[in-house]
Amino acid sequence: MAIPQNFIQDLLSRADVVEIVGRYVQLKKGGANYLGLCPFHGEKSPSFTVSPSKQFYHCFGCGKNGNAIGFLMDYAGMNFVEAVKDLAGQYGMQVPEDDTSPADRARAAQQREKQATLTDVLEKAGAAYRKHLKESPRAVDYLKSRGLSGEIARTFGLGYAPEGWRSLASVFPSYDDPLLAESGLVIVNEDDGKRYDRFRDRVMFPIRNVKGECIGFGGRVLGDGTPKYLNSPETPVFSKGRELYGLWEARDAIRAQGYVLVTEGYMDVVALAQLGFPNAVATLGTACTTDHVHKLFRFTDSVVFSFDGDAAGRRAARKALDGALPYATDVRSVKFLFLPPEHDPDSFIREFGRDAFARAVGDATPLSRFLIDSAREGCDLATAEGRARLASNARPLWTLLPDGALKRQLLGEIADLVQLAARELQELWDQAASRARPAAGSAAASRPRAAEGASGASQPARTGAGHTPRPSGTRPARAPRGTPMNRASRALQILLSQPTAWEHLSQDDHHLLCELPPPYGGLFAWLDAQHHDHGPQPWSALREALRDHADEAFVLAEMAKVPPEIESDPAELADILAKERQRRVHEERARLAAEAATDPAAYERLKRLIEAEKAAPAP
Repeated sequence: MAIPQNFIQDLLSRADVVEIVGRYVQLKKGGANYLGLCPFHGEKSPSFTVSPSKQFYHCFGCGKNGNAIGFLMDYAGMNFVEAVKDLAGQYGMQVPEDDTSPADRARAAQQREKQATLTDVLEKAGAAYRKHLKESPRAVDYLKSRGLSGEIARTFGLGYAPEGWRSLASVFPSYDDPLLAESGLVIVNEDDGKRYDRFRDRVMFPIRNVKGECIGFGGRVLGDGTPKYLNSPETPVFSKGRELYGLWEARDAIRAQGYVLVTEGYMDVVALAQLGFPNAVATLGTACTTDHVHKLFRFTDSVVFSFDGDAAGRRAARKALDGALPYATDVRSVKFLFLPPEHDPDSFIREFGRDAFARAVGDATPLSRFLIDSAREGCDLATAEGRARLASNARPLWTLLPDGALKRQLLGEIADLVQLAARELQELWDQAASRARPAAGSAAASRPRAAEGASGASQPARTGAGHTPRPSGTRPARAPRGTPMNRASRALQILLSQPTAWEHLSQDDHHLLCELPPPYGGLFAWLDAQHHDHGPQPWSALREALRDHADEAFVLAEMAKVPPEIESDPAELADILAKERQRRVHEERARLAAEAATDPAAYERLKRLIEAEKAAPAP
């Protein structure tokens, strides 16, 4: 949603930054200002000041500063729209929505009301689970056997779901309330309509969003039942691909410790907090996604992924690498900690101690090393074939990195391993990209890129900034020629002129557009970052954000081609995306067919692709 500037100004004039900050930081009056210990970095002497006259906070230690909205973004990890909504709610103000129809506004209001109602239902269930825990010696004994104290249990709001099939019937006035099923607390049998509790005889771990609201639960079975761990299903308030367990509880410790530790389960998070590492979070039964990584980098510039050292742990780490690469800028640190196969973080610390675990974290494998290790796995570098395979494996990983010193250094390291000059390897990869995108113009894709250094065809980092710096010596990207690029131009025009169009696309659609060749992929990635940080914005706001962008002139030229009377039809964008997917499938099939004669792996992939095409329903 696009929020009018006059509303933001009115909101800030009503909000008291001292009151907002004072809810999270202990402040003391010091002359005209208020003083406190900075919540964004560890300090013993207060250097954090809040000015009631300027309605502004500033830390003389770390340099963090801003207004009430900025504080909610910096401290709670909210994006701009979330912070405005949260602050407006605290002062009883309704956030207006520009450029939306009355029907859209009504639907948005209904959705917000539904989300608030669902979190209320989940909070009520959480309170009941906490009460049941106090009444269950068996559940308490289990937690004690895991070394957890009552204080840690209270910090994380741990509870217990009794064995009965309908224990929540004593908590809610109507067990038939549709909200119980919609929130994931109750399962409805499709055959006979009978209802029963989803969580039974399990220790319960409430899952909270960045505002501290309960949005779901994780349950660990006490007996021998299956599954051992059970999470809430996807609901209007809970998406496991975006949420992280323990982030709300760990937010202060993450800033104090300077890094976040990402583990594999919620019991790891609670146990680590008990043992002196309260800066841990966990994914929720799914691989680490780019959304997870993006959210973590709102709180810290240093992420350490902790995995078991077995094959499953290595696979999980490999998926986390894919999620982290697009955000691995030169000012961020990403590491991978592999524990011995017989240990998880809890058992490792209990056997070797806190200091040993801290040293292991410090010695964790940097992203650059893990990228190369992943690419060279199974490659015999004593042979030309093995080195060629390494180059092929490394290209898609290296391409995901944002341009910068890290990316350019890695190009050189990979080139040394495959015994090529960096420029030769870059040209080889450019040619491979050109074969994968024949319509993009083979001449432009295969020409030497000496003037561009190691920037290659990489996409700009997904940052919220309106300015995407251009590496020195590069020229503005030109629009590639060919029919697919005509479709890309039209998609760009639609998405820039329709403020809400981007949020109606799926994650797969977003990735499809962001992976288009320059300049389109980078511009769609920039639009994604703008939408993530500010919500839907009209073209006038996006135009201002584009000032000094490397592709500003190109975008203005594309938008100038749109006649004023032309209205964008959602079906047109859907058709563009469908044709782009079809084009990619055809290109992938042609590439695999060319490689199948000499590459068994390509032959197997081609077989699977043909089988999938045959099994797909007719359009």
